[in-house]
Amino acid sequence: MQSQGILIANRGEISIRIARAAADMGIRSVAVYSSDDQNSLHTKIANEAVLLPGTGAQAYLNIEQIILAAKAANCDAIHPGYGFLSERADLAASCVAAGITFIGPSEAHLKLFGDKGAARRAAIDAGVPVLAGTDHAVTLEQLTEFFDTVNGSIIIKAVAGGGGRGTRIVHKKEDLEEAFERCQSEATAAFGLGDVYVEEFLARARHIEVQILGDSMGNIVHFGERECSVQRRNQKVVEIAPAPNLSASLREKIVSAAVSFAQQQQYTSLGTFEFLVDDSGSNTGDSSDRTADDQFVFIEANARLQVEHTVTEEVTGFDLVRGQIQIALGSSLAELGLDAKASLSISGFAIQARVNLETINSDGTVMPGSGTIARYEPPNGPGVRTDGFGYVGYNTSTAFDSLLTKVIVHERSAQFEDAARKTIRALSEFHLEGVRNNISFVKNIVSHRDFIDGAIHTRWVEEQIDQLTADWQGPDLFVASAPTDKANDGFAGARVNTNDPLALFTHQNASVQATANEPGSIDTPDGLQAVCSPIQGTIVAIEAGVGEQVRAGDAVIIVEAMKMEHVIVAECDAVVRQVTMEVGHVVREGHPILFLEEAEVAERDEIYKEQLDLNYIRPDLQENFDRHAYTLDEQRPEAVAKRRARGGRMARENIAELVDQGSFKEYWPLVVARQHQRHDMETLRQRTPADGLIGGTATINADLFGDEVSSAMVVHYDYTVLAGTQGGRNHYKQDRLFELALRFRMPLVLFSEGGGGRPGDDDLGPGVSFDTHTFTQFAKLSGAVPMIGVNHGRCFAGNTVLLACCDVIIATKDSTIGMGGPAMIEGGGLGVYTPEEVGPMSFQVPNGVVDILVEDEAEAVAVAKKYLSYFQGSVDSWESSDQRLLRHVVPENRLRLYDMRDVISTIADVDSVLEVREKFGIGIITSFIRIEGKPMGVIANNPHHLSGAIDSDGADKGARFLKLCDAFDIPILSLMDCPGLMVGPEVEATALVRHSARMFNTGANLTTPLFGVVVRKAYGLGIQAMCGGSSLVAFSTVAWPTAEFAAMNIEGAVKLGYRKELMEIEDPEEKLRVFNEKVETEYESAKAVNAAVGGGLDDVIDPADTRSWIAEGLKRLPPVPLRTAKKHAFIDTW
Repeated sequence: MQSQGILIANRGEISIRIARAAADMGIRSVAVYSSDDQNSLHTKIANEAVLLPGTGAQAYLNIEQIILAAKAANCDAIHPGYGFLSERADLAASCVAAGITFIGPSEAHLKLFGDKGAARRAAIDAGVPVLAGTDHAVTLEQLTEFFDTVNGSIIIKAVAGGGGRGTRIVHKKEDLEEAFERCQSEATAAFGLGDVYVEEFLARARHIEVQILGDSMGNIVHFGERECSVQRRNQKVVEIAPAPNLSASLREKIVSAAVSFAQQQQYTSLGTFEFLVDDSGSNTGDSSDRTADDQFVFIEANARLQVEHTVTEEVTGFDLVRGQIQIALGSSLAELGLDAKASLSISGFAIQARVNLETINSDGTVMPGSGTIARYEPPNGPGVRTDGFGYVGYNTSTAFDSLLTKVIVHERSAQFEDAARKTIRALSEFHLEGVRNNISFVKNIVSHRDFIDGAIHTRWVEEQIDQLTADWQGPDLFVASAPTDKANDGFAGARVNTNDPLALFTHQNASVQATANEPGSIDTPDGLQAVCSPIQGTIVAIEAGVGEQVRAGDAVIIVEAMKMEHVIVAECDAVVRQVTMEVGHVVREGHPILFLEEAEVAERDEIYKEQLDLNYIRPDLQENFDRHAYTLDEQRPEAVAKRRARGGRMARENIAELVDQGSFKEYWPLVVARQHQRHDMETLRQRTPADGLIGGTATINADLFGDEVSSAMVVHYDYTVLAGTQGGRNHYKQDRLFELALRFRMPLVLFSEGGGGRPGDDDLGPGVSFDTHTFTQFAKLSGAVPMIGVNHGRCFAGNTVLLACCDVIIATKDSTIGMGGPAMIEGGGLGVYTPEEVGPMSFQVPNGVVDILVEDEAEAVAVAKKYLSYFQGSVDSWESSDQRLLRHVVPENRLRLYDMRDVISTIADVDSVLEVREKFGIGIITSFIRIEGKPMGVIANNPHHLSGAIDSDGADKGARFLKLCDAFDIPILSLMDCPGLMVGPEVEATALVRHSARMFNTGANLTTPLFGVVVRKAYGLGIQAMCGGSSLVAFSTVAWPTAEFAAMNIEGAVKLGYRKELMEIEDPEEKLRVFNEKVETEYESAKAVNAAVGGGLDDVIDPADTRSWIAEGLKRLPPVPLRTAKKHAFIDTW
């Protein structure tokens, strides 16, 4: 299979590596880049390049945009490289859904190995040894408990991803919390998932990994192992293939474990299986100290291409990237010339040294570097390869990983020292200027005797840090750049008058050469101390002149950089002896400005200490207070009075009652309507505060669920501002709030009252008028977070669209809701109506538009809080009714009606029932309840409507509710009393055929647990619609003694089944007697206790035990996994 094009969902050197492989195969490649990465070399190497929205790493983590870019570029394959999205199962799933080939492992393998806990369990099942640890994400409390059980240190690791990010070693218990938070933060930034797990830490271990490649036929081949023990802060620096000084027996054990593990999982594509070899018993590199029984343990599998794949390519001669692409496009290992049974041929050794934009301090801290590359001359020669993306003039960025180039050296000699020597030569040829780099650090590593002897382990760099961070003492094998006057003096940039605002333009074509009067390089005179500038910037003050005395801590110099003033203080009592620069000069970082002579100085007559008045309000803060005051209700008495006169509450009143006290943080309160062509600023502040929309983050119900799960986004249209209409800045603010709600998975509560689009904003010239993001952003929230719509009063047009997209609509009885308001109706020539005639509750409730009708805004807020609570989790405090009441709810007379709502309220915790869409599709009852504090959804037949038969409206209502519960993993209780699907021409005219099928499709595909209880009738297709098509779908399906089971209505079944026999009876009375006898026999057989004999029913129970069955069943369920993506694309609005 030939690809039309490969989109490379990555950047930098790996993007270039993949583009080159594609070019060698004759395949078009398409690069992607963020707006701050457009000058990266990978955008030039690929055939095409596509801009991604956003900046920094986040742009490369947007799966939706990656898929859109691939489609737009007509690419039928995506290669994720390594890092970023390379191990995200949801990217693989999105590719499959879009008909795009994912060049990597299957979604199932990505899920397995992306969850390091699941990978540990799989390793154990495969008989591969592992360290003591957890197989699931841990909390800080669980982490602490594990630490207490380990005799030594532990290592915290990210559940997703790899590369050392989200990893910390903890030796002391008091460091646990900080390390835990750092790991979560790094993991979230790197992989989009903050979960971490924990393992026992081997203080002295070698990191050995095995390269695997599998095809779709289940064939597996290995390419030998790599040594990755040279690490700084758990990130690899130098990698080697094969691992030197590793016994043949141990090598065979490790490789065999990796291959058997991969075979058991039927692994496809490239993958790396990583192990630790316990080196604690050996302090030298002498292989005679090692035995085949040395302990090794599996730590993780990276289901992707690795950074260090290059060394394996060099010693095997096989192009791994090309092979990975060919496998993804359908080739087998045999077609690639690979034989899993043949012995692998390894040629010599290969070493990869990572050249990073950073330097390492002697305490192990890392100093990231960025800037413009002034010189970039990578090494070459026999056996030397460089994979990088640097070039002269490239402006690097700390927004991305620090890796710039990989120097790969291959030496065919069987002596590892020969490979190390060639690597030192190659690194010494690398001429890199303009940016911090670690070349000296890496040369110190490769030249160290321990490295050459193979006596390294994962903590070796840490132990030898002083030696490794020293300046390189060997020669540099390149011509160094000639020094310039500019480099030697203390001035940064051109010598200009920094007080002249047009100095830049005056100097535009001037030379930057230093004059003879400018200072050159300055050495610190004997006996003096230099006061140097810690940054590059402009000197704005020199507070002491030559001969003046200063005391320790006195401010002596102020340097401004990036509009911030940095105060430099004297470090001792001293006398100023020399000043090298003047106010206005732009000084280089590290250049001395003053020279001080330490001395005893006279005591000050008085020491003035500023007495800080904590209650003093500075003018700038007071101005801010005054500006915010325009938005407060107490400053808007006329608007408040008018609102109250109409029977409404102010927006801020509703928000204050909805959210937890003090938790609401408002976003963009200072915006005003974009009507500057019509009004001055003061008028806009008074008339259009917040542009008619109050929004921000808060917690709701934190007293029940804690702060973390109680976060919410609240958006409230303010009808007192331009009738709650949608203006330009109003839309802009909503775009910000909706994007945050989606990104951080915050439930959203929308108060929608308002009149739709606003015609009075400033005229910005011609436009198409529908190029707003608001409705798109809002609709994307569907299925991702609970969406609660609340309305009071008039709601039309765009406001209605947002309301209608919500999962639930709560409306007061005074609401009127319509897609078009009176002006739109009249403008279309369709008549004149008052707002209250357009969409009153008299038909918007029974037609299903409004889910919950309430009396007023106060009740609406209370119901919104209650509705949201079911999606926030379990409550600790609950009370139950006497369950014996259930024995008497259903009458003994099987023909007598009863109220299913009595069943629901008795089973549920007291006061926990919230019915949704009560007046629509009344044959089905849908409610939220709690059982022992745990939230559940209830779907029940209503015997008071069509005896519980399902019609079109009931099917729509039931299917939508099932999907809503499933989307957020809320278990479902189905209370069944159904004589079947409704029949007859009238109901068929409502498209029952299609509507009823929604119940089957939705129910059969639930992944949230379903609990079934048959209360009375269980007939035909109707009862199947209530339980996903079968009694075996539910976690448990039980019946009350009042239940009866039949394929259809029993009387009808007798008429059909015994029609011939009954027709042969001429006597009407005899015919009726036989008919009744048959019916009675069938009824007896249909009783639950008799029907259960044939199986298919888990038990016939005492109705009083119903709640117990459900409660105990809930306890048997596994924990719901944390979701980072939608379970369903959206929630059906109908």
